Formats: sequence, C-alpha cells, structure tokens
Amino acid sequence: MAAIESIVLGAGCFWCVEAVFERIPGVKSVESGYTGGHLKDPTYQQVCDGTTGHAEVAKITYDPEKVSYRDLLSVFWQAHDPTTLNRQGGDVGTQYRSAIFYLTDEEREAARNSMEAAQKDFADPIVTEISKLDVFYPAESYHQDYYKNNTSAPYCQFIIKPKLSKLKLD
Repeated sequence: MAAIESIVLGAGCFWCVEAVFERIPGVKSVESGYTGGHLKDPTYQQVCDGTTGHAEVAKITYDPEKVSYRDLLSVFWQAHDPTTLNRQGGDVGTQYRSAIFYLTDEEREAARNSMEAAQKDFADPIVTEISKLDVFYPAESYHQDYYKNNTSAPYCQFIIKPKLSKLKLD
C-alpha cells in the first residue's frame, strides 16, 4: 500500500480551498482548519477577529502515487490570487492570506521552486507565505465538507461554484 501524505495550504476562505481540492484525483480527504498563529485551539470566531495570527487552511491528504506534491501546488496557484496580501476577493484579513505550510526541507524547496515557476503567470509579485507547519487545528465540524453540505447557500453559489467552473472542476 502506498504511503499517504499531506499538505496544508491557505488560499483565502477554507470552504473554497476544500471544495477545489476534494475534486482532485488522488486526494483522499480535505480537512478545514487553522494554523500559523499563536493561540492554542482557536475557534472560528477568534480566527475571524484577525488577532490570533492563524490562517484559514485546508489539510489535504493525498496518495503520492496518484497526485504529486508539485501537482497540488500547481492547482494551488490556479485556485486563488497569490498576489493579494491578506485578501481573497471580499475576504480580507491575515486569516485569508496565501500560505504554504511545509513539513520537510524538501517540501520547502519544492514550494519555493513552484512559487518561482508560477510567478510567470502573474503580473504582480506573489506574496505567498512559505512557513514550517507547527500545529494544525481542525475547524469546527460545521465547516467540514461545507460546499458539499451547503451548495445552495449564497456564498457557495456566488463564490465557490464559479471558482469550480473556472477550474473545470464542477
């Protein structure tokens, strides 16, 4: 049996990130959560206040024999605007920052190389944070599988659904 690996990415609202990566072949699961801050066991409300230092992120568990770390990073660059500091569309604050949280030196190097390669696709400089993963805190249960469970909600209809269509993942 192949080893299962994970990558933690921040690209704005974790509902969008989760909906995108759940559709990638080779991805086993996606869990919304928080990382990158100073508060232990943060709540959604605390993270939304913008004072915890945490980002909304998705922990993507995948089969590296079916999809590579580099392939997932390629989707990451396409799925959001990595040139806007602490913002994705109408979501504003450090909790919505573009970020890659790595576990190993090899992942850090792959993330840096991927960012350098992706820069050619953007007129403005990429401002994505690349940091070592400390602790991943799972988000509250009502955030998990949000799009799947709330497809008719306005945010899902007006933000997530068009993103999935743009990426040809709907």
